[in-house]
Amino acid sequence: MSKGLVPGCDRAAPQITVESALEEAAAGLGTEIVRFSRLLAAWKQRAKTDGGAADRVLLARLVVGGDQRATDLAADAFLDLSTVSRQVRSLVERGLVARRPDPEDRRGSLLTATDAGRAAFENYRRQRDAELAALLAPWSPQDRADLIRLLGRLNEDMATRQHTRLGPGGDQGAAVEQGEIRT
Repeated sequence: MSKGLVPGCDRAAPQITVESALEEAAAGLGTEIVRFSRLLAAWKQRAKTDGGAADRVLLARLVVGGDQRATDLAADAFLDLSTVSRQVRSLVERGLVARRPDPEDRRGSLLTATDAGRAAFENYRRQRDAELAALLAPWSPQDRADLIRLLGRLNEDMATRQHTRLGPGGDQGAAVEQGEIRT
């Protein structure tokens, strides 16, 4: 294993240049996405305090997107409804999320982040941002801007393709299991 690498995340991707063929670029990107996913999983494992990644994802969607029904929250977070229901129960029990009747359909309920939930979300965001700032500190401002722009573009293209492939109401659980943090 090379010095400084995470076990199982060896650098095997060929050097990609502007002269590389589309297939080579796709293979290089695929290798880097797999490596990134493994590194992200290791990072999430280390950060499994205060509820873990599912808490962060669901709280983020409620804080950023506002009150939602569980079905809408599941679709917004690209998670399976059964996963969301289970996690929401835990969030409600811990006082991070509250349920209230849906004014448009009294049979259903809306989920809302409580003050404690908003504080937990802000804490998660501050921790994440501090770790990423430390990681990006040696990068040039241009490299940081390029990374954010290109990653945003990749995310948009992937989200569009995923939505098109699944269609409304499709099973989105498998998509998120591949990489679930979106905020």
